Amino acid sequence: MIQKEHSIEIVRYTNAFKQQWDRFVDEAKNGTFLFRRDFMEYHKDRFEDYSLMIFKGKKLKAVLPATISQNIISSHDGLSYGGFIVKQSLTFDDFTQVVYQTLSFLNKKGYSTLKIKLIPEFYSSIPSQEFNYILFLLNAKLYRKDAYYMMPSTNYSLNRNRKRALERAEKQNFELKQNDDFEVFWDTLLIPNLYDRFKVKPVHTKYEIIKLHELFPENIKFFSIYKEGIMQAGVVIFLLKNVAHFQYSSGNSDRDNAALDVLFNEIIKFYKDKKYISFGSSSESEGRILNQGLMHWKESFGAYMINQDFYLIDTNNYPLLENIFS
Repeated sequence: MIQKEHSIEIVRYTNAFKQQWDRFVDEAKNGTFLFRRDFMEYHKDRFEDYSLMIFKGKKLKAVLPATISQNIISSHDGLSYGGFIVKQSLTFDDFTQVVYQTLSFLNKKGYSTLKIKLIPEFYSSIPSQEFNYILFLLNAKLYRKDAYYMMPSTNYSLNRNRKRALERAEKQNFELKQNDDFEVFWDTLLIPNLYDRFKVKPVHTKYEIIKLHELFPENIKFFSIYKEGIMQAGVVIFLLKNVAHFQYSSGNSDRDNAALDVLFNEIIKFYKDKKYISFGSSSESEGRILNQGLMHWKESFGAYMINQDFYLIDTNNYPLLENIFS
């Protein structure tokens, strides 16, 4: 039976905890630089932070990057993934206690729902699904499932279409650059392309991505292809412990010149030391619609689908964790 330990203390994050928070994230088995406070707070004007720190005694056991909106607590609405961030040493008993006490805390504060967007498992330094099991015990509701594409870097394999595109590209006088020319990319390629194809804007403005690059120069990189001094394609890469993630990519309207094919090919080879290459989601409408063109593009490099799951937890259900051990 789970113990209602008074030694567990839930503390809402304040700036006084910044160093402790960041240090914990850096040491966590499922921590990424997106959970560091400087990244989370670049858009603090858009979201009301409700991040929590869970202590047992004086020892920090977990952190929960979170926001609050319309009386609902969400694993941070400004991030692509979230949930409880923990160290490898956390036992399942303690993990269960952390979740139990957090839900009890939120329930007593009057918050009926906790929304969770899980971190794709390959981002973690070791495979672990403790929280997935706890979600099952809590009768959490799966409300969204994204078609997320990735591949182990050792699986890199071009299909026939990509090979043909690269052969065409050899006739072009392309110049590959790694620089900080985010503004040109945003204005001439990314914004027009996203609007024309999907009627959406980039999640980050050009000023935000420039600021984030200044804060995290080792984690955020930009590569581009030029021809006769004009940018033909660009890619923003987020670099994590084991993963190189394609955050943004766009080419010009001339798809036949294969500039984007060249860029992806070179970047994947450049980051072959990373364990995984992440291509991100290929689904829309909370996972109910698949973008077939994006799927085929990612599969043409050897990527395949995994799932990123999103859950609703009724905070009233925390007592379901009380009698789970024989």
